[in-house]
Amino acid sequence: MKRLRWPRWMPIDPYILLLLGTVGLAALLPARGTGADVASGASTGAIAFLFFLYGARLSTREAMDGVRHWRLHVTVLACTFVVFPLLGLASRGLVPVFLTDPLYQGLLFLTLVPSTIQSSIAFTSIARGNVPAAICGGSFSSLVGIVVTPLLAAALLGGSGGGFSADSVVEIVLQLLLPFVAGQVLRRWIGSFVARHKKVLGLVDRGSILLVVYTAFSEGMVQGVWYQVSPVRLAGLLAVEAVLLAVMLLLTWYGAKGLGFGRADRIAIQFAGSKKSLAAGLPMASVLFGAQASLAVLPLMLFHQMQLMVCAVIAKRRSRDPEALPAEPDAAPVRAAVGSGGRSA
Repeated sequence: MKRLRWPRWMPIDPYILLLLGTVGLAALLPARGTGADVASGASTGAIAFLFFLYGARLSTREAMDGVRHWRLHVTVLACTFVVFPLLGLASRGLVPVFLTDPLYQGLLFLTLVPSTIQSSIAFTSIARGNVPAAICGGSFSSLVGIVVTPLLAAALLGGSGGGFSADSVVEIVLQLLLPFVAGQVLRRWIGSFVARHKKVLGLVDRGSILLVVYTAFSEGMVQGVWYQVSPVRLAGLLAVEAVLLAVMLLLTWYGAKGLGFGRADRIAIQFAGSKKSLAAGLPMASVLFGAQASLAVLPLMLFHQMQLMVCAVIAKRRSRDPEALPAEPDAAPVRAAVGSGGRSA
């Protein structure tokens, strides 16, 4: 198994390669007719099960304990659901020079989804930041996003969000919120099972996301939406997202410093407040955008890979900060002890 591990020097997340492979499969062999109906039904069930697992995993007690650090959590939520959407609205001025209107809608949707949990925790740990704060901050963002993201989409995307309508809000509640609540209710009985089999269930939820991607991109291929994206537009989208990520990384780091947070808290705020969750965004996009979901999730997929690569570099550099390294022991007492020749030395 050690020989099969992904090389650490490889900058691309292997799961991103699986996502790209799924997109390629949908381009070559899209689901049509009865196959599309089966894939759509399976995708709906997978999304509901995915959010059921989210509810079963999140410890209510841990979340309540994290409320004590409310200033940090409010800062992360403000970055995720206020600053990000404002920047998304400002990018409207880039249409049609850099972005087409469908790509702008996807970029705006990207700014509305919640933050990540796993990668925020991992990068905060590498950078020697406040890991418990990252855990609670990412968890709160995901929990709040189940309700806030559809509401923001209703307010900012309106009728332009593909299949978005008032019925979509009901569908969000039935397909995402209710399974999540059911997972929370049943966590008392299944929580230990989920904890013991988290690796296997991790494969299940990642497989669910791959199914969602295949269904969305298959529908997009059948509808011919991919002919709307040219290489020039794709390059423009990447440039816009690079600027968006850079702005958020700078705002979260120096903004947190201006608010009086210490180094460990600033690291948690930077990594939790500058990221967007592919796992939460893809299922929501499939519900909100319908046939246009393939274009809607393209900015999110590209941003996800970009944030992983950039934040991995930042986390490694933060771990080498002088204030993050453990203090060296005082040399004088050591020399004295060695010179004494005693057994205690």
